[in-house]
Amino acid sequence: MTSMSNNLLKIEDLTVRFHGLVAVDHVSFQVEPGTVHGLIGPNGAGKTTCFNLISGLIPPTSGRAILAGAPLVGPSWKRTRAGLSRTFQNIRMFQEMTVRENVMTGMQARLHASVPEILSRLGRFRKEETAAKVRADELLEFVGLAASADRRAGDLSYGDQRRLEIARAVASGPKLLMLDEPAAGMNPTETRELVELLLRLKQDGLTLLLVEHDMHFVMSLCDRITVLNFGRKIAEGTPREVRENPDVIEAYLGAKVAERLKGGTA
Repeated sequence: MTSMSNNLLKIEDLTVRFHGLVAVDHVSFQVEPGTVHGLIGPNGAGKTTCFNLISGLIPPTSGRAILAGAPLVGPSWKRTRAGLSRTFQNIRMFQEMTVRENVMTGMQARLHASVPEILSRLGRFRKEETAAKVRADELLEFVGLAASADRRAGDLSYGDQRRLEIARAVASGPKLLMLDEPAAGMNPTETRELVELLLRLKQDGLTLLLVEHDMHFVMSLCDRITVLNFGRKIAEGTPREVRENPDVIEAYLGAKVAERLKGGTA
């Protein structure tokens, strides 16, 4: 097992209260580099709230998140510069911009041109814009959208919009990519293609942390899984350990789903 010092992301006693309601209750877990880590649980378990805490959308009541040895602090853009990127349950993109332009927006946190250079379109801006276009086309090729680079993003199919969202998130050059229900709304073919894409990202060295309700998707993709219920961690382990855990079966999976997962048919 990888030593504690090699964890890419470390969550320590993360807690948040909303008007007395504890949404995330002293949650701790670690994500090892080069792995896919799942965060699962029933509706209302605190999964997306935990994501929002890690990515800086809401402040914690207590606890902290540490990425590559440094505490994650400040708003989302600072955390992006620190190496954190994420997608959301509901697709967020610039519908009227081209597919390539959407990917290029994901690189903004890494650009260094000054305001005068941007306004005049000279100096570093010209070089960075050219490099950004090249990188955007590389990412679109990687996710299978190269032929759609000049299309209006809003005209893409749902599955392709998900791919575009992932390409834009990867464009910031993250150490850790967080995916909030990436397979939601996808048909079986799109889901299989998404699994293949995420496995290729892992093979390229990217670490993934995901929230997902499709258990077959989770079990086929994740190296380790953390399970939440009512804001608390109730289990953690390999997919096999989690699907056979009595507490997980009772709180989330149910006996029938657990049995189908064991047989690989869920």
